Amino acid sequence: MSDEYYYCVKHKTVEGPEGCAARHRLGPYPTRDAAEHALETVAERNDAWDEADRDD
Repeated sequence: MSDEYYYCVKHKTVEGPEGCAARHRLGPYPTRDAAEHALETVAERNDAWDEADRDD
């Protein structure tokens, strides 16, 4: 079992370290569940950064 998981934006699937090229992946994530929610995590972080930019 792998200790790292990635979300492939090209195939919209979770992969291990031997997956697609890095340019198509988000991660690494510590669990399969975290990788499955990668797009949600990205959206939440982007919203937080946008909010921080507005506050500056």
